[in-house]
Amino acid sequence: MSGRLPFREWVASLQERVEKALARHLPSAETVPARLHRAMRYSCLDGGKRARPLLAFAAGELCAAPAEKLEIVSCALEMIHAYSLVHDDLPCMDNDVLRRGRPTCHVEFGEATALLAGDALQTRAFELVAGENLGAPVVQIEMLRCLARASGSLGMAGGQAIDLDAVGRSLDLPELERMHAMKTGALIRAAIRLGALCGEPLSEPSKEALDRFGQRVGLLFQVVDDILDCTASTAALGKTAGKDSAADKPTCVGRMGLERAREFAGRLREQALESLQGFGERAGRLVEVTDFIARREF
Repeated sequence: MSGRLPFREWVASLQERVEKALARHLPSAETVPARLHRAMRYSCLDGGKRARPLLAFAAGELCAAPAEKLEIVSCALEMIHAYSLVHDDLPCMDNDVLRRGRPTCHVEFGEATALLAGDALQTRAFELVAGENLGAPVVQIEMLRCLARASGSLGMAGGQAIDLDAVGRSLDLPELERMHAMKTGALIRAAIRLGALCGEPLSEPSKEALDRFGQRVGLLFQVVDDILDCTASTAALGKTAGKDSAADKPTCVGRMGLERAREFAGRLREQALESLQGFGERAGRLVEVTDFIARREF
């Protein structure tokens, strides 16, 4: 389509836009309590693929959504994502010491401050969505409901609970898919849904097609993560490579082997793209982001 930025330029421009918006919407490092706010900013800024904002903006493009609204929901998504990483990295959870190429929040600021930083990032995300003019009240309530559902016991938090309970034992493929769909996939599906809610209403069949896409691409993201944990270096990943295997955690590679996991990722990519066929050129960015997720190296 004419007038569209090449994909790499589009990604870079959105990453920069979201970084600047996060810096504005997070409390300043000087605001009391300053140590807590420094920890929040440390955990959110200067790193990450910003995959969820990319998906939100791509879904928003499909629905002709204003960029200003997409920016707000993208910041909320990144705050929720950052909170989950801060808590997942804690010694009582995954006990990671490296994230995005630097010490994890609890290593840098201490466990208590890291715990509070995660809590505060989560609540700031909801405050941001509730406090901005993102559409009719019924739409804004649906946005809050979507974000809450993706973050809670039936989404991200529940997936982490299953993950912790499954250490040292084998999950069958449906159980593994359910865990990944909750822990990683729920917030990715929410990113797509929130991006669409920022724009023109979709028909019910279109909503269902977009949700099928979200289910497949959410699972794809985690399968690629499992593959990279076994194949990429710590330097490339920005976190400790091979840690899931060393901790005897359930992964797709552990369940089916590396080559079958790669084949599974390929099928998920195809299924995700099939879900977008009815949207035509409007789904162009979603197609590009899908390939970005499938082929990423970190």
